[in-house]
Amino acid sequence: MPSLVTPALPLGTMAALTQPEIIANGITLRPWRASDLPVVMAAFADPAIQRWHCRSMTDQEASDWIHSWQVRWRDETDAAWAVLDTGTVVGQIGLRRVDLAEGLASVSYWVLANARGRRVAPRALDALTAWSFGTLGLHRLALSHSTANVASCRVAQRAEFAAEGTKRGEGRHADGWHDMHLHARLRTDV
Repeated sequence: MPSLVTPALPLGTMAALTQPEIIANGITLRPWRASDLPVVMAAFADPAIQRWHCRSMTDQEASDWIHSWQVRWRDETDAAWAVLDTGTVVGQIGLRRVDLAEGLASVSYWVLANARGRRVAPRALDALTAWSFGTLGLHRLALSHSTANVASCRVAQRAEFAAEGTKRGEGRHADGWHDMHLHARLRTDV
């Protein structure tokens, strides 16, 4: 059925680009590499990351996870970057559920224990937001986190993602269903 609305971004917008390295705010976002396997394994063995991301990985699963990002970029469904602080991988940030026609994506992130408290996640989120709006041309970025995840709420606030409400029982975690806070930024937000 034909749409009466012109797509916000044409299909192929993201796939036509080479996934960039983004340098801003004292950090670097770069595509994942096979050599990052030990970092990914350490991240998904971290109880704090497991609590909110609800997964662990074998070596093979971590390798597949790293390699899947190239396909997801080409398919224009998702994108992820390793977050580097002083040249060392300390986290992950990514766009999920990219919908170019609607100009939307969701954001996810995690930070390794040794880098927490250094504002790595809000700096990475600021950098990814600027690229997503300025270069890719998205209209809206959203992020959700468990209402029990106070640190993630602070990240959203520091990156000026407005609180939009609470989605009741929306997130399934190992300890049951969690209410989820929804935050978002629009390209037109100042």
